[in-house]
Amino acid sequence: QVRLVESGGGLVQAGDSLRLSCAGTGRTFTESPVGWFRQAPGKERRFVAATTWTGSSTFYADSVKGRFTISRDNAKNTVYLQMNSLKPEDTAVYYCAADPEGDYYTTRAWAYWGQGTQVTISS
Repeated sequence: QVRLVESGGGLVQAGDSLRLSCAGTGRTFTESPVGWFRQAPGKERRFVAATTWTGSSTFYADSVKGRFTISRDNAKNTVYLQMNSLKPEDTAVYYCAADPEGDYYTTRAWAYWGQGTQVTISS
């Protein structure tokens, strides 16, 4: 079992930065790839970024490449999502996920999910 808790969301202005954290518990968390997804009101949950369990490989949605950075500190059982140059279209609930099988870019691949943290970007 893996439990995930996101934090760090909030209300900021366009152009600002935020750093989200995903704290994981459970013996497999540090051995698992971890992903971030987001869901805007009325839209499907979509892939944002993912990292392998070592952090040596990372993957990003085209919409966030060059602005967002995913990283992890396995000693702290935490994965981060640094978000820079935020835009109003980044407004969503952000979720982290763990223990995937298959395509990282799809929600159905991921076994465990956090409860989400709201990110709101004002223009």
